[in-house]
Amino acid sequence: MKIDNSVKSAAGLPPNDGRTRSAKESPKADSASGSGEKVELSSLSARLQQMEETIANTPVVDSAKVDEIKQAITEGRFKVDTDKVADGLIESVRQMLRAQTGPA
Repeated sequence: MKIDNSVKSAAGLPPNDGRTRSAKESPKADSASGSGEKVELSSLSARLQQMEETIANTPVVDSAKVDEIKQAITEGRFKVDTDKVADGLIESVRQMLRAQTGPA
């Protein structure tokens, strides 16, 4: 199957009439051309971009916490709450059973 990259508009304009640019281009390029066109993002869109950047830069693992637990294990200070572990395992099994049988 061949993919055709040409785009036909209703107005009959060629695929790239010079009015489009990539999102990475600087807004200064517009001022140099004198076209006067301006693109603004909504505050929600700008906030979403900030959140995406924050998430992308957040480590998946808290290395400091992992090091703290390793140190506690090495020194014999790490205590396992067996009741909490058992409750978590039981809840996991319940969720798996519900997923297999479907909604009740």
